[in-house]
Amino acid sequence: MVIEKATIEDITELCGLLDILFSQEIEFKPDADAQERGLRAIISNPDVGVILVARHNKQLIGMVNMLFTVSTALGGRVALLEDMVVLPSQRGSGVGAQLLNAAISTAQEHHCQRITLLTDNDNETAHRFYERHGFTRSPMLPFRRKL
Repeated sequence: MVIEKATIEDITELCGLLDILFSQEIEFKPDADAQERGLRAIISNPDVGVILVARHNKQLIGMVNMLFTVSTALGGRVALLEDMVVLPSQRGSGVGAQLLNAAISTAQEHHCQRITLLTDNDNETAHRFYERHGFTRSPMLPFRRKL
């Protein structure tokens, strides 16, 4: 398995992974056009963020997407871990752990002081996974407004 940055040529497979993720999440539904626009915007502009992929025999088996912003509370750059998904057939094999560790290293290389992520409230499997990797639950509650 190899972990590397995604390219424009990966977008079709990345959309397939996002379909899996968004089919599991309560708040989101797969939308290939929106996903492609978002992926293209990130891959084409490294200042926006980075998408890392796990490949096995040239097939994408997982991805993690981080977006960059600035925290006034910390006075510096931070990352938002926006999407992380591993093919169901590969779960439990360490792919997710390797992707997350690569994301953490990448955030550190980009001088990020914190990584924030959101999971569904009832996704205890994801909660345990992130806690095993040093993430803690925040007392902050997210609010959204669609524009």
